[in-house]
Amino acid sequence: MNSTASRIPEKPDPRTPRPDARPQVTGLILAGGRAQRMAGRDKGLLPLAGRPLAQYALSALAPQVQRLLISANRNRERYAAFGYPVIEDDLADFAGPLAGVASALAVCQTPYVATAPCDSPLLAPDLVARLLQALRAADGAMLSVARDGERLQPVFALLDRRLYPSLQAYLAAGGRKIDPWLRQERAVEVDFSDRPRMFRNINTPEERNALETELKTERKAATAQSGAEAPPAAAGGAG
Repeated sequence: MNSTASRIPEKPDPRTPRPDARPQVTGLILAGGRAQRMAGRDKGLLPLAGRPLAQYALSALAPQVQRLLISANRNRERYAAFGYPVIEDDLADFAGPLAGVASALAVCQTPYVATAPCDSPLLAPDLVARLLQALRAADGAMLSVARDGERLQPVFALLDRRLYPSLQAYLAAGGRKIDPWLRQERAVEVDFSDRPRMFRNINTPEERNALETELKTERKAATAQSGAEAPPAAAGGAG
């Protein structure tokens, strides 16, 4: 398996929990797809309101895990510039997200791997905590998956690294679809119907433009609200 070492470490955020205070989970941002509905453009690197799309997911997941990995099959040096190790699929021809997950399970140094797609910029801050809580509460379970209230969202998942042999065998037998493997492993479903925005992803230029407009509007409103709540400046006295 090939990997690209991180090159540009991110400046630590003082509000981010220390790594030893976070759960023993490796976060995995999935950015290894073809992005066919984006005319083949690498979605994770597309700008969204002034930032690359993948950076939103990375920033949201980083405080929830001990380590981060990025699964990417092209532009690996550009992804490495985010400051995290980049891994590529062992399988050729863009074999799908399970191939990226398998590569992460093969190298992770924590008991669990939490996955999220690069094109979902609004990840919930409690994604990992809730997936982990549900997994630990289910006796013998090794996989938990988010549910949006209507259907499973299989790329928002938490996996025990001991699943690697099972996943490797599934892929070697030609399996590529996620749902059959989830059923095979009796995935625990975790309700995230209270977090509907988390599942909003970007598949087309029109969706990107619409979300960018919303984010810019929200930022302007937040700035205006912050200015309105700021205390008035003290008047200067005469010298």
